[in-house]
Amino acid sequence: MNGSARATCANGVPPRLETRPPARRIERLGLLLGAMALAAALYVFDPAQHRVFPVCLFHAVTGLNCPGCGGTRAVHHLLNGNVAAAWRCNALVVLALPVSALAALWFLLRPAGSAAGAGRVAMWLPWVVLAVAAAFAVYRNLPGGAWLSP
Repeated sequence: MNGSARATCANGVPPRLETRPPARRIERLGLLLGAMALAAALYVFDPAQHRVFPVCLFHAVTGLNCPGCGGTRAVHHLLNGNVAAAWRCNALVVLALPVSALAALWFLLRPAGSAAGAGRVAMWLPWVVLAVAAAFAVYRNLPGGAWLSP
């Protein structure tokens, strides 16, 4: 390799490239503003009355309820203070929403350069979440679990 192709300092060591930290604060602000806009739209527009939000493709094709069916309506009812109606729409969303909100707040409020907790999610956790969602979906489509259908 030609020596002139490499930039070096006087002591023969290549100069250190300046690296910018990722724009974590702007990304977090964007996520927060997006979540707030979605929450405001869900507060104002009842998904059962307005077709602002998409319908469940799985339900439209199969006629079965997926784990998320009724979730948008449940969040609308929660935002309007009607917990009983939210529970009737989707009990899993009502139970999972506080946990998800706490996890999102932790993600948004941790220090920008912090790697604290990054990669510390147990490897089994996504599998447990998937198993619970699958069990909920199967049970709510059985005759005994019809009370969980929206």
